[in-house]
Amino acid sequence: MTDTTGEQRDPIRVMVVDDHPMWRDAVARDLSESGFDVVATAGDGDQAVRRAKAAAPDVLVLDLNLPAKPGVQVCKELVGHNPALRVLVLSASGEHADVLEAVKSGATGYLLKSASTEELLDAVRRTAVGDPVFTPGLAGLVLGEYRRLASEPAPAAQDADQPGAPQLTDRETEVLRLVAKGLSYKQIAERLVISHRTVQNHVQNTLGKLQLHNRVELVRYAIERGLDDE
Repeated sequence: MTDTTGEQRDPIRVMVVDDHPMWRDAVARDLSESGFDVVATAGDGDQAVRRAKAAAPDVLVLDLNLPAKPGVQVCKELVGHNPALRVLVLSASGEHADVLEAVKSGATGYLLKSASTEELLDAVRRTAVGDPVFTPGLAGLVLGEYRRLASEPAPAAQDADQPGAPQLTDRETEVLRLVAKGLSYKQIAERLVISHRTVQNHVQNTLGKLQLHNRVELVRYAIERGLDDE
């Protein structure tokens, strides 16, 4: 696989979790035929946790309705085990409660099973780089949840106002402000006239400096400080 800079990159490692064998096999086949490395599949929650820890995928394509252990619990356990893991929920349910529960458990994105194959492939690519992907109509709901979470304490975050706390660069703060407003990495890159990769780097640096683990925590941090209103 070649990235936008022309450099050869290893294929994205993906694991597919769904309790319906025909659906699971079809998704895995579509991903494989499009150049992804499908490193594992699983049909129930317990199996998913075991196999994901062994296979170490970059992206977990996860159904929520699983036997043995629900998808949100699978997501919570695996993201807790490896914060770098990206989880794309692929579900038949568009219920707001399910979407919000998935986001709170650590999912990067949420796509309905009514999505086309091309939409799924694009969603997996974007999820792999940490870009939040949501079925149209759900992104606003999730941003609203970010705002609600901002009213709750986030003790893991370093407070930038405290002496000795890590300081963000002007560019990192600018990127953080746009992330808090719900823009995708692609939109941020276009707005700031920088590359998609540069946006990713700024976000990763900011996460490291603030000792945060994912975009949910990052957005909450930004909203707590009013950056989304600037």
